[in-house]
Amino acid sequence: MAKKWFFRFVLFAVLISLSSITYAQRVFAQPSIPIPRLEVEAAQSPQDVVDSLEILGILTVLALAPSILIMMTAFTRIIIVLAFVRNALGTQQTPPNQVLIGLALFLTFFVMAPIASQINDQALQPYLEGSIDQQTAAQRAMKPIREFMLRQTREKTLLLFLELSGQEQPETYDDIPTHVLIPAFITSELKTAFQIGFLIYIPFIIVDMVVASTLMSMGMMMLPPVMISLPLKILLFVMVDGWDLVIKNLVTGFR
Repeated sequence: MAKKWFFRFVLFAVLISLSSITYAQRVFAQPSIPIPRLEVEAAQSPQDVVDSLEILGILTVLALAPSILIMMTAFTRIIIVLAFVRNALGTQQTPPNQVLIGLALFLTFFVMAPIASQINDQALQPYLEGSIDQQTAAQRAMKPIREFMLRQTREKTLLLFLELSGQEQPETYDDIPTHVLIPAFITSELKTAFQIGFLIYIPFIIVDMVVASTLMSMGMMMLPPVMISLPLKILLFVMVDGWDLVIKNLVTGFR
C-alpha cells in the first residue's frame, strides 16, 4: 500500500514538472507583455547635445552625492564623535548604526542649512530662471561650500597639502584649488573629531578605574568590572544630559 502511494506521488510530481516546463516554454516563446525598445537618435541641433550633456551632468552629481555629503560637509566629524560616545559608554551596538547615521544626517542638514540657502539664492534659482549659465551657477554654488571648508580647515594641514601638490603658496584663499582644499578639510575634521573623542573618553575611563579598584579592594576579582561600571556610566551620562551636551558642542563647534 505504501509503495502504491509513493508511486502515485512520484507520478504526480513528474506531471507537475512537465506541465511547468511546457508552460514556461510557451511564455518565453510567445511573451504576452511587450518589451519596450530603446532607440538612440542622432542629435538634430546643438541644443540637443547641450541637453544631453546637462542630463549626464545631473546623473553624475546624483551618483557622487553620497561622497559630497560625507566629505564636504559636517557629516564626518559628527558621525565619528557619535561613534566615540557609543564606544566610551561600552554599550556595544546601542544606539544601533542606523540611529547614529540618521542622527548624523539630520544634524548635518541642520548645520549646512544656511549654506544650502545661500546656494539656492545665489546659484540654483538664477540658473533655473535662465539669468546665469551652468558654469557660473557651479562657481557660485561652490563658493559657500569652500568658505565653510576653509573655516574648519587648519592652516597647518592646508599648507601640508599645498606642499604635497607641488604648488606655491597662494596669495589669497580664493586661489587655493578645490582638489587641495577637500583633502585638507577632511584631515582637519578627522583630527578635530579625535580630539573631541579623547575628551569624551576621560570621565568614562575614570568611572572604569574607580569601579575596578573598588572591586579589587573588596576581593571581588571574579566579578567583571564592566558589569558594574556600565550601568554607572549610563546613569552618569543621563544625569548630565550627555546627548544634549554632545550635540550642542558639535553644532556650535562649526564656526
